[in-house]
Amino acid sequence: MTILNHKIDFAVVFSVTKANPNGDPLNGNRPRQNYDGHGEISDVAIKRKIRNRLQDSGESIFVQSNDKTTDQLKSLRERAEANELLAKLLKAKNSSSDEIARVACEQWIDVRSFGQVFAFKGGSEKGVSVGVRGPVSIHTATSVAPIDITSMQITKSVNSEPGKEKGSDTMGMKHRVDYGLYVFYGSINTQLAEKTGFTNEDAEKIKQSLVTLFENDASSARPDGSMEVHKLYWWEHTSKLGQYSSAKVHRSLKVEANTDEPKKFEDYSITLTELEGLKVEEINGQ
Repeated sequence: MTILNHKIDFAVVFSVTKANPNGDPLNGNRPRQNYDGHGEISDVAIKRKIRNRLQDSGESIFVQSNDKTTDQLKSLRERAEANELLAKLLKAKNSSSDEIARVACEQWIDVRSFGQVFAFKGGSEKGVSVGVRGPVSIHTATSVAPIDITSMQITKSVNSEPGKEKGSDTMGMKHRVDYGLYVFYGSINTQLAEKTGFTNEDAEKIKQSLVTLFENDASSARPDGSMEVHKLYWWEHTSKLGQYSSAKVHRSLKVEANTDEPKKFEDYSITLTELEGLKVEEINGQ
Protein backbone atom coordinates (compact mmCIF):
# COMPACT_ATOMS: atom_id res chain seq x y z
CA MET A 1 0.00 0.00 0.00
CA THR A 2 1.24 3.47 -0.93
CA ILE A 3 1.57 6.22 1.66
CA LEU A 4 -0.54 9.24 0.75
CA ASN A 5 1.73 11.61 -1.17
CA HIS A 6 -0.65 14.45 -2.09
CA LYS A 7 -2.75 16.81 -0.03
CA ILE A 8 -6.54 16.32 0.08
CA ASP A 9 -9.29 18.76 1.06
CA PHE A 10 -12.97 17.91 1.35
CA ALA A 11 -16.38 19.32 2.25
CA VAL A 12 -19.65 17.63 3.16
CA VAL A 13 -23.13 19.15 2.77
CA PHE A 14 -25.88 17.40 4.71
CA SER A 15 -29.36 18.07 6.06
CA VAL A 16 -31.10 17.50 9.38
CA THR A 17 -34.89 17.09 9.42
CA LYS A 18 -36.77 16.79 12.70
CA ALA A 19 -33.80 15.35 14.55
CA ASN A 20 -31.28 16.26 17.23
CA PRO A 21 -27.94 15.86 15.45
CA ASN A 22 -25.69 16.62 18.44
CA GLY A 23 -27.20 17.47 21.81
CA ASP A 24 -25.38 19.75 24.25
CA PRO A 25 -25.23 18.06 27.70
CA LEU A 26 -24.59 21.44 29.32
CA ASN A 27 -27.83 22.84 27.87
CA GLY A 28 -30.43 20.17 28.57
CA ASN A 29 -29.30 18.17 25.51
CA ARG A 30 -30.72 20.80 23.16
CA PRO A 31 -29.19 20.82 19.66
CA ARG A 32 -26.00 22.86 19.67
CA GLN A 33 -26.19 26.46 18.48
CA ASN A 34 -23.74 29.33 18.25
CA TYR A 35 -24.55 32.88 19.39
CA ASP A 36 -25.90 33.74 15.93
CA GLY A 37 -28.47 30.94 16.07
CA HIS A 38 -26.72 28.69 13.60
CA GLY A 39 -26.66 25.00 14.43
CA GLU A 40 -23.40 23.23 15.20
CA ILE A 41 -22.17 19.65 15.33
CA SER A 42 -18.82 19.04 17.01
CA ASP A 43 -15.87 17.56 15.17
CA VAL A 44 -15.79 14.84 17.84
CA ALA A 45 -19.34 13.76 16.94
CA ILE A 46 -18.45 13.66 13.24
CA LYS A 47 -15.33 11.57 13.88
CA ARG A 48 -17.47 9.19 15.95
CA LYS A 49 -19.74 8.63 12.94
CA ILE A 50 -16.75 8.11 10.64
CA ARG A 51 -15.32 5.56 13.05
CA ASN A 52 -18.68 3.76 13.17
CA ARG A 53 -18.87 3.59 9.38
CA LEU A 54 -15.31 2.26 9.15
CA GLN A 55 -16.10 -0.29 11.85
CA ASP A 56 -19.26 -1.36 10.00
CA SER A 57 -17.12 -2.04 6.93
CA GLY A 58 -14.83 -4.34 8.90
CA GLU A 59 -11.97 -1.99 9.76
CA SER A 60 -10.08 -2.29 13.05
CA ILE A 61 -11.07 0.63 15.29
CA PHE A 62 -9.36 1.61 18.55
CA VAL A 63 -11.88 4.12 19.94
CA GLN A 64 -15.08 2.08 19.79
CA SER A 65 -18.30 3.31 21.39
CA ASN A 66 -19.63 1.19 24.24
CA ASP A 67 -22.75 0.15 22.32
CA LYS A 68 -20.84 -0.85 19.16
CA THR A 69 -17.89 -2.85 20.45
CA THR A 70 -16.93 -5.77 18.24
CA ASP A 71 -14.21 -7.24 20.48
CA GLN A 72 -16.06 -7.24 23.85
CA LEU A 73 -13.25 -5.21 25.42
CA LYS A 74 -14.41 -2.63 27.97
CA SER A 75 -11.65 -0.03 27.90
CA LEU A 76 -8.99 1.49 25.67
CA ARG A 77 -6.25 -0.01 27.83
CA GLU A 78 -7.69 -3.51 27.41
CA ARG A 79 -7.85 -2.98 23.65
CA ALA A 80 -4.28 -1.73 23.54
CA GLU A 81 -2.99 -4.64 25.61
CA ALA A 82 -4.87 -7.14 23.43
CA ASN A 83 -2.12 -6.43 20.90
CA GLU A 84 0.78 -8.50 22.25
CA LEU A 85 3.57 -6.33 20.89
CA LEU A 86 1.92 -3.12 22.06
CA ALA A 87 1.28 -4.64 25.50
CA LYS A 88 5.00 -5.40 25.87
CA LEU A 89 5.97 -1.90 24.82
CA LEU A 90 3.48 -0.28 27.21
CA LYS A 91 4.81 -2.31 30.15
CA ALA A 92 8.50 -1.86 29.35
CA LYS A 93 10.39 0.87 31.21
CA ASN A 94 12.47 1.99 28.24
CA SER A 95 9.85 1.83 25.48
CA SER A 96 10.24 4.13 22.51
CA SER A 97 7.30 6.46 21.93
CA ASP A 98 7.86 6.17 18.19
CA GLU A 99 7.67 2.39 18.37
CA ILE A 100 4.43 2.48 20.39
CA ALA A 101 2.94 4.91 17.87
CA ARG A 102 4.07 2.78 14.91
CA VAL A 103 2.46 -0.40 16.25
CA ALA A 104 -0.77 1.40 17.14
CA CYS A 105 -1.01 3.05 13.72
CA GLU A 106 -0.48 -0.27 11.96
CA GLN A 107 -3.24 -1.90 14.00
CA TRP A 108 -6.02 0.73 13.97
CA ILE A 109 -7.16 2.90 11.07
CA ASP A 110 -8.67 5.57 13.34
CA VAL A 111 -5.33 6.03 15.13
CA ARG A 112 -3.41 6.55 11.89
CA SER A 113 -6.24 8.81 10.61
CA PHE A 114 -7.18 11.02 13.56
CA GLY A 115 -4.34 10.37 16.00
CA GLN A 116 -4.68 9.29 19.63
CA VAL A 117 -3.24 9.87 23.08
CA PHE A 118 -2.13 6.71 24.87
CA ALA A 119 -2.01 7.60 28.55
CA PHE A 120 -1.80 4.51 30.75
CA LYS A 121 -0.02 3.49 33.93
CA GLY A 122 2.96 1.62 32.62
CA GLY A 123 6.17 -0.01 33.75
CA SER A 124 7.72 3.19 35.03
CA GLU A 125 6.59 5.34 37.92
CA LYS A 126 5.34 8.02 35.55
CA GLY A 127 3.47 5.56 33.37
CA VAL A 128 3.08 5.84 29.62
CA SER A 129 1.92 8.92 27.74
CA VAL A 130 2.30 8.84 23.97
CA GLY A 131 0.60 11.27 21.61
CA VAL A 132 -0.02 10.49 17.95
CA ARG A 133 -1.01 13.32 15.59
CA GLY A 134 -3.24 12.14 12.76
CA PRO A 135 -3.35 13.58 9.23
CA VAL A 136 -7.16 13.83 8.96
CA SER A 137 -8.57 17.03 10.45
CA ILE A 138 -12.30 17.78 10.70
CA HIS A 139 -13.95 21.16 11.30
CA THR A 140 -17.09 21.73 13.35
CA ALA A 141 -20.20 21.46 11.14
CA THR A 142 -22.27 24.65 11.00
CA SER A 143 -25.73 25.23 9.55
CA VAL A 144 -25.96 27.61 6.60
CA ALA A 145 -28.96 29.46 8.10
CA PRO A 146 -30.09 29.86 11.71
CA ILE A 147 -32.04 26.83 12.93
CA ASP A 148 -35.42 26.56 14.65
CA ILE A 149 -35.55 24.18 17.60
CA THR A 150 -38.81 22.52 18.65
CA SER A 151 -39.09 21.19 22.21
CA MET A 152 -41.77 18.79 23.37
CA GLN A 153 -42.63 17.45 26.77
CA ILE A 154 -42.72 13.68 27.11
CA THR A 155 -44.11 11.43 29.84
CA LYS A 156 -43.56 7.88 30.97
CA SER A 157 -46.71 5.90 31.89
CA VAL A 158 -45.15 2.59 32.85
CA ASN A 159 -43.88 1.51 36.27
CA SER A 160 -40.15 1.31 36.72
CA GLU A 161 -40.52 -0.60 40.01
CA PRO A 162 -43.00 -3.35 41.00
CA GLY A 163 -45.85 -2.77 43.46
CA LYS A 164 -47.15 0.52 42.13
CA GLU A 165 -50.72 0.73 40.87
CA LYS A 166 -50.12 3.23 38.06
CA GLY A 167 -47.31 4.70 36.04
CA SER A 168 -45.31 7.54 37.50
CA ASP A 169 -45.86 9.86 34.50
CA THR A 170 -42.29 11.11 34.78
CA MET A 171 -41.87 14.31 32.80
CA GLY A 172 -39.06 14.95 30.37
CA MET A 173 -38.10 17.09 27.36
CA LYS A 174 -37.14 16.16 23.83
CA HIS A 175 -35.62 18.64 21.37
CA ARG A 176 -35.18 18.60 17.61
CA VAL A 177 -34.05 20.75 14.69
CA ASP A 178 -37.01 21.29 12.37
CA TYR A 179 -34.74 21.65 9.33
CA GLY A 180 -31.16 22.65 8.81
CA LEU A 181 -28.57 22.35 6.05
CA TYR A 182 -25.09 21.93 7.51
CA VAL A 183 -21.60 22.04 6.02
CA PHE A 184 -18.30 20.84 7.41
CA TYR A 185 -14.81 20.87 5.96
CA GLY A 186 -11.72 18.75 6.39
CA SER A 187 -8.21 18.12 5.14
CA ILE A 188 -5.63 15.33 4.97
CA ASN A 189 -2.03 16.36 5.64
CA THR A 190 0.71 14.40 3.84
CA GLN A 191 3.49 15.11 6.35
CA LEU A 192 1.46 13.56 9.15
CA ALA A 193 0.34 10.77 6.82
CA GLU A 194 3.99 9.79 6.41
CA LYS A 195 4.40 9.59 10.17
CA THR A 196 1.31 7.44 10.81
CA GLY A 197 1.46 5.32 7.66
CA PHE A 198 -1.84 6.69 6.31
CA THR A 199 -2.26 5.36 2.75
CA ASN A 200 -4.14 6.21 -0.44
CA GLU A 201 -6.39 3.25 0.38
CA ASP A 202 -7.13 4.76 3.80
CA ALA A 203 -8.10 8.04 2.12
CA GLU A 204 -10.54 6.18 -0.11
CA LYS A 205 -12.09 4.52 2.94
CA ILE A 206 -12.51 7.91 4.62
CA LYS A 207 -14.16 9.20 1.44
CA GLN A 208 -16.67 6.35 1.35
CA SER A 209 -17.41 6.82 5.06
CA LEU A 210 -18.25 10.48 4.44
CA VAL A 211 -20.66 9.62 1.62
CA THR A 212 -22.52 7.15 3.87
CA LEU A 213 -21.99 9.08 7.10
CA PHE A 214 -25.44 8.56 8.63
CA GLU A 215 -26.12 4.97 7.65
CA ASN A 216 -26.72 2.64 10.58
CA ASP A 217 -26.77 5.68 12.90
CA ALA A 218 -30.43 5.75 13.89
CA SER A 219 -31.60 6.55 17.42
CA SER A 220 -34.69 8.04 19.06
CA ALA A 221 -33.08 11.47 18.60
CA ARG A 222 -32.05 10.75 14.99
CA PRO A 223 -34.63 8.52 13.27
CA ASP A 224 -33.67 6.75 10.04
CA GLY A 225 -33.73 9.20 7.15
CA SER A 226 -33.69 12.32 9.31
CA MET A 227 -30.03 13.07 8.48
CA GLU A 228 -28.86 12.87 4.89
CA VAL A 229 -25.59 13.58 3.05
CA HIS A 230 -26.38 15.50 -0.14
CA LYS A 231 -22.94 16.33 -1.49
CA LEU A 232 -19.30 15.43 -0.89
CA TYR A 233 -16.66 17.61 -2.52
CA TRP A 234 -13.22 16.00 -2.70
CA TRP A 235 -10.18 17.98 -3.88
CA GLU A 236 -6.95 16.04 -4.58
CA HIS A 237 -3.90 18.27 -5.00
CA THR A 238 -0.95 17.28 -7.18
CA SER A 239 1.72 17.81 -4.53
CA LYS A 240 2.39 17.19 -0.85
CA LEU A 241 1.83 20.81 0.17
CA GLY A 242 -0.95 21.41 -2.34
CA GLN A 243 -1.44 24.08 -4.98
CA TYR A 244 -3.66 26.16 -2.66
CA SER A 245 -4.19 26.60 1.05
CA SER A 246 -7.02 24.64 2.64
CA ALA A 247 -8.72 27.92 3.56
CA LYS A 248 -8.84 29.03 -0.08
CA VAL A 249 -10.08 25.63 -1.24
CA HIS A 250 -12.84 25.59 1.37
CA ARG A 251 -13.85 29.15 0.48
CA SER A 252 -14.33 28.09 -3.14
CA LEU A 253 -17.53 26.33 -2.04
CA LYS A 254 -20.45 28.63 -1.22
CA VAL A 255 -23.78 27.35 0.09
CA GLU A 256 -26.47 30.00 0.48
CA ALA A 257 -30.18 30.05 1.30
CA ASN A 258 -32.49 31.32 -1.46
CA THR A 259 -35.38 32.14 0.89
CA ASP A 260 -35.74 33.74 4.31
CA GLU A 261 -37.03 30.49 5.84
CA PRO A 262 -35.46 27.55 3.98
CA LYS A 263 -37.16 24.25 4.78
CA LYS A 264 -35.68 21.84 2.22
CA PHE A 265 -32.47 21.20 0.30
CA GLU A 266 -33.91 22.82 -2.84
CA ASP A 267 -34.18 26.13 -0.95
CA TYR A 268 -30.39 26.46 -1.08
CA SER A 269 -27.94 27.16 -3.89
CA ILE A 270 -24.45 25.70 -4.12
CA THR A 271 -21.74 27.54 -6.04
CA LEU A 272 -18.29 26.09 -6.66
CA THR A 273 -15.52 28.39 -7.88
CA GLU A 274 -12.99 26.60 -10.05
CA LEU A 275 -9.37 26.80 -8.93
CA GLU A 276 -6.90 26.53 -11.78
CA GLY A 277 -5.07 23.22 -11.85
CA LEU A 278 -7.10 21.71 -9.01
CA LYS A 279 -9.80 19.20 -9.87
CA VAL A 280 -12.73 18.51 -7.58
CA GLU A 281 -14.80 15.34 -7.44
CA GLU A 282 -18.46 15.99 -6.65
CA ILE A 283 -20.23 12.95 -5.18
CA ASN A 284 -23.94 12.72 -4.43
CA GLY A 285 -24.99 11.18 -1.15
CA GLN A 286 -26.48 7.70 -1.18
